[in-house]
Formats: sequence, C-alpha cells, structure tokens
Amino acid sequence: MATTLHRGTAIQLSGDLPVVGQAAPNFRFVLADLAEGELNDLSGKIKVLMCMPSLDTSTCALETKTFNKKLEGIEGLEALVITNDLPFAMRRFCETEGIVNVRSASDFRYHDFSQYYGVQLCGGLLKGLHARAVFVIDAQNVIRYTELVPNVSEEPNYDAVLKAVNQLR
Repeated sequence: MATTLHRGTAIQLSGDLPVVGQAAPNFRFVLADLAEGELNDLSGKIKVLMCMPSLDTSTCALETKTFNKKLEGIEGLEALVITNDLPFAMRRFCETEGIVNVRSASDFRYHDFSQYYGVQLCGGLLKGLHARAVFVIDAQNVIRYTELVPNVSEEPNYDAVLKAVNQLR
C-alpha cells in the first residue's frame, strides 16, 4: 500500500494508486447541486482529477485556485476537485473564489473514489480524508499520469500535470 507524509509522519493509504496505462476505475460523485455523476459520464474528454483532504485547508484551496487558472481555455478538458467535503461547502468555496474551470466532485456519499483509487488516509490527524494526488486520464478513460504528492501539505507538480494534458491534445 502507498504512503504519504503528514506533519513528518508516514501515513498509510487504503491501497495503491492505479498505474499509468491502466483503465481508469469508474467512480460515482456528487456535484455542487447534489446531482450525481460518474467518471464514465466524461468519456470523450481529457480529465484531470485532483484529490485532496479538504477545500477548507490553505494548500487545498491554493491548489484548486492554481489549477483553475492553469487549465483555463483548454478545450475538451474536464477538471474535477475531489474531496469528502459536503457539496454545499465545495459550492460555497468555488463561488467565493471564482472557480469556473474546475468542478467540485464530492466523494462523501459513496467513497468510490477513495476505494478504487487507494487514496484514503488510514491514520493520523486526517484519517478518513483523501491524500493529495493528481490523475490525468485520456478521452478513452486510460490513466496517462499519476502523482501522489509525497507530503499531503505540499502542492503537486503543476508543470508535469500540464505536460501530461498537453500530450493528449
């Protein structure tokens, strides 16, 4: 099983992340308006999935705002920020911060994402929340890039994510 750091302590995750070249596991999520969606609904588009502990933390907020800017104007792309936050809180954050290029996708109801992608933190102060990871998935739902951020308090490698996206365009 994969691990990440939080406050200097190694935290085991609930599983191993899917690997590049593997079919992306389908998962269900809840949108800001409480409608449900699933990854397979987004077939035909490049997808960037950003999972993180909570939009109520400074690093998660910064990551979401940064991706919102960096992914602006990319045609055929769907970007989802995935947390266990309630859809109401996610909507409020996105509206307050002007997030329009990234959609919120809550994993609170089914926990499919944390289960199928192996990203649930199994210990520490954030137990039960998501680790910080990014996945780039092509239009045929094949994983083309993964990053488990080594420390949950750090930001992902934005340049590597954008390079993976641009290689699919």
